[in-house]
Amino acid sequence: MKDDAASLPPHSPPAWKKVLGYGGGAFLGLVLLVAAWAKLLDPDAFVEQIHLEGLDFLLSAKAVAFIALALEVGLGMALLLGIRRLWVLVPSSFLVAFFLWLTGRNFWLTARGLREEGTSCGCFGSLVERTASEAFWQDILLLVPALLLAFLARRWGSTAWLAPRWAVVGLATALSLFVAWKSPQLPLDNLATRLKPGAQVGQLCAGPEGESICLVTMVPEFAQGSYLVVLADLQDPAFGESVERLNSYVASGPELPLWVLSDDSLEEQQAFFWQFAPRFEIRSIPEELIHLFYRRLPRSFTLEEGAVVSTFSGLPPLDDFSGDPALAAAQ
Repeated sequence: MKDDAASLPPHSPPAWKKVLGYGGGAFLGLVLLVAAWAKLLDPDAFVEQIHLEGLDFLLSAKAVAFIALALEVGLGMALLLGIRRLWVLVPSSFLVAFFLWLTGRNFWLTARGLREEGTSCGCFGSLVERTASEAFWQDILLLVPALLLAFLARRWGSTAWLAPRWAVVGLATALSLFVAWKSPQLPLDNLATRLKPGAQVGQLCAGPEGESICLVTMVPEFAQGSYLVVLADLQDPAFGESVERLNSYVASGPELPLWVLSDDSLEEQQAFFWQFAPRFEIRSIPEELIHLFYRRLPRSFTLEEGAVVSTFSGLPPLDDFSGDPALAAAQ
């Protein structure tokens, strides 16, 4: 394919057009890369979102997710590196149009009560919480002006080091897909979720301002004292098998009382109680809140005076907190 910079106009455009053109393209590329980074941290949630939006009608949700990530990273890196040829700007335009259609549809559905209020497309993962209306209008303001500016003086973009820049684009895209593939097994929970050391329970909230649900509201006890907390799915057979060990921890007289949080219904919690006879406190948390705290269950953390001190993938190291390891081993 011939470079469309081959047929240049006789006079160079003003410098301000070149600056605005590159700036718009670079800003759009940066937005795409930030959105891709959020998805790389939690690809499973992105796959779920694709299925929710019904975008897996031809390919599997996972395949669609990886294709979308490749496009976001590839086009984002190309724009950030100043490659503003038509074969970059035209796909970028289609991608921006698709994002606006997605957020616009979600805005329309929530406005008519056909989808839960306070949800967005999830374009920036769980790290950036936006309502449907916020997602739509913010995407218009962030993406459309930058895209239009990127077309300014595009044919005067520098062709120097074009091949190495394309090599960087290809390498970044391949690396991002590899990270997305391995991400669920990597210790990235503190980056991918709201739950991380130093977080305050009063600030761990979901929902729009004024209507938000916070962890400290659901569990007021967490505002003071020290706790060992496990986020779990009570319907998971593997967690059921761990109850005996957790009960042994409680029986050992531990330094940190054990609490389990889940989004299971009251009926499901009662069934769990009669089947496994847990000795620890179980508290129900709305799905839209608890989902911000994990990528995979179970996940655990310690609290001290309303602040998260440490986090653990899976169940916590109970021996580190047990008051009587010998008693715990005997249970």
